[in-house]
Amino acid sequence: MDKDDVWHVGEDIAAAHLTGLGWQVVERNWRCQAGELDIIAVEPGTPAVLVFCEVKCRRSTAYGQPVEAITESKLAKLRQLALYWLQAQHRPIPSLRFDGIGVLLRGGSKPEIDHRRGIC
Repeated sequence: MDKDDVWHVGEDIAAAHLTGLGWQVVERNWRCQAGELDIIAVEPGTPAVLVFCEVKCRRSTAYGQPVEAITESKLAKLRQLALYWLQAQHRPIPSLRFDGIGVLLRGGSKPEIDHRRGIC
């Protein structure tokens, strides 16, 4: 599995994880000229929460856990991109949050998911 395959598989696993929690995935790989948002989902509840998810996937922990790759500069970019997405919407968004999802794909074993809520 090459780097691009790992990235796609990781995002598929993260989206399935969120769906399994009962969340609705609104967008995947939303792009604008400033960059890309991995997953935008709605966590049900009162009120429902719009969640911008940054996904990091790795095949090993040689360079740390996948979510550790979500740096301060990446979080700043995530906030900027979320603002662009929100500006393109024509509806009120009462509540939002930023989550990080790490997916670890070790050969031959079940993927490990590390979902961290409210990372910024």
